[in-house]
Amino acid sequence: MRVLISDDEENIRMLMKRFLALDGIECDTAENGLSAQRYLRESHYDALLVDLRMPGLDGMALLRWIRQEGFRMPVIMISAHGDITDAVSALKEGAQDYIVKPFDPEEVVIRIRSLVEAQNLRNLVEGEKRTSELVGDSSSMRQIKDVIAKIAPSAATVLITGESGTGKEVVAREIHRTSAVKDGPFIPINIGGVPENLLESELFGYEKGAFTGAVGRKSGMFELASGGTLFLDEIGDMPLSLQVKILRVLQERRITRLGGTETIPINARLVAATNKDLESMVREGTFREDLFYRLNVVRIQLPPLRERAEDIPLLAAFIIKKLNRSMATHVTGFTPEAIEALKRHHFYGNVRELENILERACIFADGSTIDLNDLDLQGSVSRNMGQRNTSAMPVDEEGMTLRDIEKNAIIRALHRWEGNRTKASEELGISRRTLITKIAEFGIDL
Repeated sequence: MRVLISDDEENIRMLMKRFLALDGIECDTAENGLSAQRYLRESHYDALLVDLRMPGLDGMALLRWIRQEGFRMPVIMISAHGDITDAVSALKEGAQDYIVKPFDPEEVVIRIRSLVEAQNLRNLVEGEKRTSELVGDSSSMRQIKDVIAKIAPSAATVLITGESGTGKEVVAREIHRTSAVKDGPFIPINIGGVPENLLESELFGYEKGAFTGAVGRKSGMFELASGGTLFLDEIGDMPLSLQVKILRVLQERRITRLGGTETIPINARLVAATNKDLESMVREGTFREDLFYRLNVVRIQLPPLRERAEDIPLLAAFIIKKLNRSMATHVTGFTPEAIEALKRHHFYGNVRELENILERACIFADGSTIDLNDLDLQGSVSRNMGQRNTSAMPVDEEGMTLRDIEKNAIIRALHRWEGNRTKASEELGISRRTLITKIAEFGIDL
């Protein structure tokens, strides 16, 4: 079992982590909601313990995002305020329990175990009946859907390639949803988002005492994905030193935890994705040729959005439905001029950029229909193909000055990376020095 704790009080995080470890439960901690979002994108968790009041993104907003994204794990909301209104609101938003501080850590551990067991039982009874998010009826998308249908019954390794923002994880989830292991877990890990010195332990796990700070046994992603699908995103960022170990896993279907001697059989389907040219990397010696051929059993190449403009009306309608649920808006359609402008637009950021454009349009639309004036097509284009759309919760920028918007973006990035200025500057697309200057200029003190 693996639990994520999101609380801005370090003593609460460390106390619960210690009690969970004593009960054999693995645990990660995040000091705010934005950081918790990052953890949830990169790892699988069986339960969440979330504080109601947090900087950057509070517990209620995080809870709404969790349900919007389709996560099914139970959430326990904790708060220093015993307000019955907050408790009712949290339970209405989908929290399974509400606990007031101070609390008995042992009781919380018991509640977590009970909720996880109940959720596991529901999963067995109901199954993972998710609907497809692979939207499009262009010839290229029909071909991709045909390939997915053909490979669904097999356990073949799949390599998904395409520009950033084209929907590689959506395809990976569709492969899992239609596969023979659909009732098992889907475990995604962003290779580029994990520090190189931690990547091996994240994938393979470790035994107690394997290195300084290894206070207990931890299962790796390969084990957590047993009976399901392991999705290795940004596989092109994997260091050469680790590539040979991944190759061995694919050949032998067994792993060994760091610091351990026991070999553990793995039963997980592997799907990998990259926006890089692996063939060129093989020629340059930065990616192993033998690993490339092991991964490239079935290849799915996603076209950029600008090459399937006929899919934009369908995609836009699908995205608007999701935004209406998450933002409590009531947009029902587009004017013909707005749709034509979207179809003509050159999407450097692909579907991710389209989502950003429509999110802003929903905020500024005066009525139920988005027209041309609601679309900020000039300001939305990003040539930074590696930049993620990590702003999951919309920020109403109406009435804000440019300085306020810039300050808010910096604060959110810093919260998301728990004060790590290097990571925050990379997300913002500015240098670390510029970020430090801006922090001083705005008087930001987290």
